[in-house]
Amino acid sequence: MQKITGGLLFFGCLFLSLAVGATLWRAGWGAGAGVAGAIGTLGLLGATCALAASVNDKRQLRRELAKVKEAHRLLADAMESTQGALTQLAQAIESGPLSRTDALTGEVRMLEDMVQQMNASIEERLANPAVPDLRATNGKVNGNGAPATVHDALAEGRVDLYLQPIVTLPQRRTVYYEAFTRLRDASGHSMTPAEYMSIAEEEGLVPAIDNLLLFRCAQIVRRLGRQDRKVGVFCNISMASLGDETFFPQFLDFLGQNRDLKDALIFELGQAVFEARGATEARNMAKLADLGFRFSIDKVQTLDLDFADLQRSDVRFLKISADLMIEQLLEMDGAVPLPSKPDIQAADFAPLVRRYGLELIAEMVETERQVVDILDLDVPLGQGHLFGEPRAIKETVLAETDPPSEFVRSTLHSAERRLRH
Repeated sequence: MQKITGGLLFFGCLFLSLAVGATLWRAGWGAGAGVAGAIGTLGLLGATCALAASVNDKRQLRRELAKVKEAHRLLADAMESTQGALTQLAQAIESGPLSRTDALTGEVRMLEDMVQQMNASIEERLANPAVPDLRATNGKVNGNGAPATVHDALAEGRVDLYLQPIVTLPQRRTVYYEAFTRLRDASGHSMTPAEYMSIAEEEGLVPAIDNLLLFRCAQIVRRLGRQDRKVGVFCNISMASLGDETFFPQFLDFLGQNRDLKDALIFELGQAVFEARGATEARNMAKLADLGFRFSIDKVQTLDLDFADLQRSDVRFLKISADLMIEQLLEMDGAVPLPSKPDIQAADFAPLVRRYGLELIAEMVETERQVVDILDLDVPLGQGHLFGEPRAIKETVLAETDPPSEFVRSTLHSAERRLRH
């Protein structure tokens, strides 16, 4: 391109010089004057072009020098930054294990602080004849579902953590887990929440279970984070814990000091429990939401929900069984799926849920036929045995998530203390 430009300039100058020479000759100055004029003009134009080229070269050189200086400055900055990063890495490698230990110790101490007010001993409990012994309730010592069995399982650490995947549809990529607790009796039989939760509620042991589940979920989330696995964990919380004046302030304080978990921990409530919440529970849910934590509603009994109330309460996930959605959306035989919103058709349900800021999850998915149907309803997430049954985490991982033994004992003392009052 530069050669073409130079050629055009040369011929332009030559043409202009010939034009000047011809003009002088035709003006009567004679052929000599015309030739001299042409040569002089050509020389003058050549000198002008050379001067312009020189100036342009100097400007180009200055620009190149400026670029080299800027590149040198950026390289120096990058080297300084790299040196700083290497220094930080060396310090992290040197102090990393200690820092992780300190972090875990801090969490353990926080949990111990949560129960420091619960100092009544079991001996005091047994020595008080006016209060029935948990171990003797119903006359059962080792029977499944008896208060003594639940108490012993908590006191002796026979509590397992199960995780069930929640996957994207249709890709079936795991993006969340739901955490479940299972208690084991002395014979090793695993009890589901349906078997022990009513007993735990009667005996005031639910906050102890929620504490244990929270601690383990927090440790699992941190462990997954170290493996660069960006997944969240649904952690069930009871309304009894949300309304407990002793438990909840310490629970909130613990989460306030671990706000980095807010995007990975989702607290889950059943629909009936959520709708029966009182002013205290609603206020405490709002405090959790102020820290950035989100809520999920499961055990949905009807699709005709108060979506505005869910949105106001910072609920961000809605779990509905696949059978319920299929029955009330696809097999309605012309009936209106949502009586409060007669204009909403089956295909409008998922967009309606999203419009209120909720993510829809089809739970209890058991068959491929159900998957086809819920995909027709534009459901983005699924959970159920088809995608993976709840699986117990390995004993080595479970050991890492165990809280201190004093924590469990103190929470049990707290339950007994509440029974006396």
